[in-house]
Amino acid sequence: MAQSQLHISPQTLFDNLELLARQAVEGFIIGLHKSPFHGFSVEFAEHRPYNAGDPLRHVDWRVYGRTEKLFVKRFEEETNLRCCLMIDTSSSMMFPGDPEQLNKLQFACFAAAALLQLLRRQLDASALALFDESVHYLSECRSAHSHYRNLSLRLEQLLHQKAEQKVTHASTALHQIAEQIHRRSLVVIFSDMMEQDEDADALFSALQHLRYNKHEVILFHIVDGKQELDFEFENRPYEFVDLETGEQTRLQPAQMAAQYRQAMADWQQQLSDKCHQYGIDRVAVDLRQDVNAVLHAFLLKRARMS
Repeated sequence: MAQSQLHISPQTLFDNLELLARQAVEGFIIGLHKSPFHGFSVEFAEHRPYNAGDPLRHVDWRVYGRTEKLFVKRFEEETNLRCCLMIDTSSSMMFPGDPEQLNKLQFACFAAAALLQLLRRQLDASALALFDESVHYLSECRSAHSHYRNLSLRLEQLLHQKAEQKVTHASTALHQIAEQIHRRSLVVIFSDMMEQDEDADALFSALQHLRYNKHEVILFHIVDGKQELDFEFENRPYEFVDLETGEQTRLQPAQMAAQYRQAMADWQQQLSDKCHQYGIDRVAVDLRQDVNAVLHAFLLKRARMS
């Protein structure tokens, strides 16, 4: 499958978000014959005998194993996919501040715009949710072309957001979304998951709430690997500033590097383990990777699983 290697800078993204997202999707769908996302049914009702031409994905293979006869599951309400794209807009998502490199929020906007293009092609319904301490924007879930255009414009506006010391409280936002959107939706979360230690249990409870309400959940966990994971800094004093609280700490990186790396590795592993336990697809994103390559690899994986 052909894959775009186009380098995307922040300025290029500001000027061409929708075009770049469309190019990414077109590059992905060349030669691909099935969608990475599927709609699903609301409630199982009964079985009926299999008829030639029925989709094999509706065959109940457990019944076949017991009876050696083909039966198809019937459902009360067949639906197209409903997808809610959730973007963390807290101040930590503005990192890093390099004008030549995408920050976490810019990556999230590009990936969300690309998924919107893909969902629009499938005639599926989408919603956009923006959150920091809570959900401060939630659109309707619709499939009209005008709706997709409005969501794309909203993402373009988000690219120009300024850092304003907005803290993250993802658990509150996730609980809100779990209750407010249609049951059995696809929920795609873009966040760095920079929760305080004392908030970890609340975050895991909120993720579990989404799954309890029958939502499929995909988490794009976005970090800057060079500085946030590897802690690569020159061996000289630095003043580190918490983008969300403004708190300042002066230290020499070498004195804290080993302890910091271990703490980050432990948090990454803990989050990965919880996602696996709850059946959540966690996509680890390192901003050193090519944004198109990350998105293409994820979509290809989804298509192969479907």
